[in-house]
Amino acid sequence: MQLLPVPSLPEIRLYTAHPGSGLRRLADPEGQGFEPEGPEEEAKADENELQPPYWAYAWAGGAVLARYIIDQPQTVVGRRVLDLGAGSGLVGIAAAKAGASDVIAAEIDRNGVAALGLNAMANGVTITIIDNDITTGPPPAVDLVLAGDVFYGREVARRVTPFFDRCLAAGIEVLVGDPRRTDLPLSRLRLLAEYRVPDFGDAKGAASKPSGVFRFEPEDR
Repeated sequence: MQLLPVPSLPEIRLYTAHPGSGLRRLADPEGQGFEPEGPEEEAKADENELQPPYWAYAWAGGAVLARYIIDQPQTVVGRRVLDLGAGSGLVGIAAAKAGASDVIAAEIDRNGVAALGLNAMANGVTITIIDNDITTGPPPAVDLVLAGDVFYGREVARRVTPFFDRCLAAGIEVLVGDPRRTDLPLSRLRLLAEYRVPDFGDAKGAASKPSGVFRFEPEDR
């Protein structure tokens, strides 16, 4: 892995996959392009220790959310923050750098957990890591949930949406970063900002598409 600045986020460096790392073979074993699937596929992959290395790449939703936090530090200053589905830790690192009082990162991939710890250290920030699925229970004691790229499939969307509703009921704000994937619940979201950033899976040299930062809203609005 190489420690490199994140495209569109030179303030943050991550241990990132590169052609010599061999990691792309796990994400794309047949060279046919990688598209994340639902939790059943993830569970099967994990059993065989071949779970795609989501954590080794910067995804558009996390990138725009991190960029927004760096540009608008008042979003997190002095607040307790949860980075849900943290992957590389990009969003949590941005929150810590921008002045969050405490950052928790929830990530279930054990390789992602290891990478997250290394990335936090490389960026000089402290992050508390939770290595289990917290979406089935009550939210932790935080003020803000940051969720980049969590609506990548129908089943995971069905899982995180009730969790976000429980967060709102507890008075916790929820911000989502996403390049408008198919299962994004746009009727529940209010657009706060847009940025053009590359996404994992884009062809080399392809023009970046706009991705959004959204506030998750109560269902009756």
